[in-house]
Amino acid sequence: MTITTIGMSTALLGLRQALDSLSEPGTSLGGWRWTVRQQMAGIRDALLAEAEYGGEGWLVARKSSILRERTALLARLSALGPAVLESPEVDAVRAELERLAVDVGRHAQRLHDLAYDEVELELGGSE
Repeated sequence: MTITTIGMSTALLGLRQALDSLSEPGTSLGGWRWTVRQQMAGIRDALLAEAEYGGEGWLVARKSSILRERTALLARLSALGPAVLESPEVDAVRAELERLAVDVGRHAQRLHDLAYDEVELELGGSE
């Protein structure tokens, strides 16, 4: 699994800033919707950039779990796309996107943990 957490971190920061900009004075709702939608595309691209490949014995289950998690995050992102542009319940959409941002952050941390464990396995651990 190629880890692209730098791109994901940047996209996640952009989404969080866009979500927070709604409370700033002078922000138009249409502009906010468009900005958030663009940042969502960055998150999607970062998630899609994770390449799949087979792995070492004890890490296979964790890699499979991370791939399932990525698929679920992409599905949630796709479902929220039209809601960002069309929903009259902006606060509810914003809250759901904030939950999604937290989950994407956790996903990125799991990727970091997996990368660390892969390196530890290759180097022989702490023996």
